[in-house]
Amino acid sequence: MKNSYFVHLSLILIICAGIDSSAQNRRTLPDWALGDFVRPKGGNPIISPDTTTTFWDPMSNSSIQWQANDTFNPGAAVRNGKIVVLYRAEDKSGVKIGRRTSRLGYAVSKDGLQFKRKAAPVFYPGQDDQQAFEWPGGCEDPRIAVTEDGTYLMLYTQWNRKVPRLAAATSKDLIHWTKHGPIFQDAWKGKFHDIPTKSASILTEVKGGRQVIVKQNGRYFMYWGERHIYAASSSNLVDWEPLLDGQGALLKLASPRNGFFDSDMTECGPPAILTEKGIVLLYNGKNKTGDNSDKRYAGGAYCAGQMLFDKTDPTRLLDRLDVPFFWPAEPFEKSGQYQNGTVFIEGMAWFKEKWFLYYGCADSKVGVAIYHPDLKKQVPNR
Repeated sequence: MKNSYFVHLSLILIICAGIDSSAQNRRTLPDWALGDFVRPKGGNPIISPDTTTTFWDPMSNSSIQWQANDTFNPGAAVRNGKIVVLYRAEDKSGVKIGRRTSRLGYAVSKDGLQFKRKAAPVFYPGQDDQQAFEWPGGCEDPRIAVTEDGTYLMLYTQWNRKVPRLAAATSKDLIHWTKHGPIFQDAWKGKFHDIPTKSASILTEVKGGRQVIVKQNGRYFMYWGERHIYAASSSNLVDWEPLLDGQGALLKLASPRNGFFDSDMTECGPPAILTEKGIVLLYNGKNKTGDNSDKRYAGGAYCAGQMLFDKTDPTRLLDRLDVPFFWPAEPFEKSGQYQNGTVFIEGMAWFKEKWFLYYGCADSKVGVAIYHPDLKKQVPNR
């Protein structure tokens, strides 16, 4: 009997080892974190490449299929009771990531799930004063938020295939935009104008049922950065000043961690949220390959994490999830342009008392996940 017991116990342990991800990934989120974000059943992907739409391109002076190759990395905002998603679309002008031209398409939805798209992009490299920064790579990875008076701010990446630069644009309707150029061009005598800058998450808050841009200590505040998390402040939303440390270098607020899902990169996601517990920053973590990677996730995979910063001192990191709250699980998140697996979060909107999170799927399509705050906060295995 004793030997039989140990045989059965060994079999149980072997079976449990086979479902390790289910056992270990199921846990309750801390009370400050947002979630659970759930993929709507049968609803994804919500936006995919389209070879039927054409656009007269001012760069090539020809008609092109502007969203034929990939559609991904969306920003999101609410206007007139509807969700608008601006998504990055790539044509077929190149053969790999970063070598095609990106433009921003427009999609609108009454329920946040079913979208109607415009046939032409609403934001793109054109015959304007930003040619030096946007030709030929284009306009990438928008994050969008709105002021209380209804001015939409878009922070996006300008890509001239030399240096990626964060830039700002404003709009009243999410269709017609005014470009303001690189956001760090004038700060610190131009010290950070010609270095790679990406991924800006401006501080917002839900006020009166609307998610709006708010000030921190009298100035607008953002987190930004692709590998490390940095910060910047502004008086006018379009000219930003990076925060520096005592040596005059960019102030690092958070960095990759060996052995975790964000071992290679910590890249800012959608607009940060001011809550009662503090400032919640959702971000994209890239896993290393080989040594120092998180072996629970594929090498090179992008998963989504959360950080909590002090609401009175937004540079002070208080807490951080050690495992992602969202990670590649569906086939369309692990196949396409980036096959290591990617859920790249960029757009989030407070809509109908829920959070709608929009993300890029393997740099190829757009997906959505929804969090209802009234539901139990538990992350199931994905």
